[in-house]
Amino acid sequence: MNVSTSTLSLTVADVDASRDFFCTHLGYQVAMADDGFASLTRKDDAVDIVLLRKGTEVLPAEQRDREAGGLILALTVTGLDAEEARLRAAGAPITMPLREEPWGERLFQMTDPNGVVVQLVEWVAR
Repeated sequence: MNVSTSTLSLTVADVDASRDFFCTHLGYQVAMADDGFASLTRKDDAVDIVLLRKGTEVLPAEQRDREAGGLILALTVTGLDAEEARLRAAGAPITMPLREEPWGERLFQMTDPNGVVVQLVEWVAR
């Protein structure tokens, strides 16, 4: 198998709110959009994101009323301190402050308006 792209599809109540969060704070751009749908991408190798409105009929019936929950979208970055400072200054909703784990992971979390948790991570060489 050759995987050429990774895409995370999230079902949310308010597509526009999540779209604005990802574009404003995380540098995503809208590749395609329609009522209740947005496809987001970045110019680097970050995962693409598809946002679907809860209840949309393109989803199988058993999935239509589910929303993204219990999921953490982790993005590995460089310059974590600068990113945290930039996002704080921009008023991003940081919901877990910057910390370092004993195994060398430095991270902080934000939560988008639909409850999607985004974690920015940087690994420390030990």
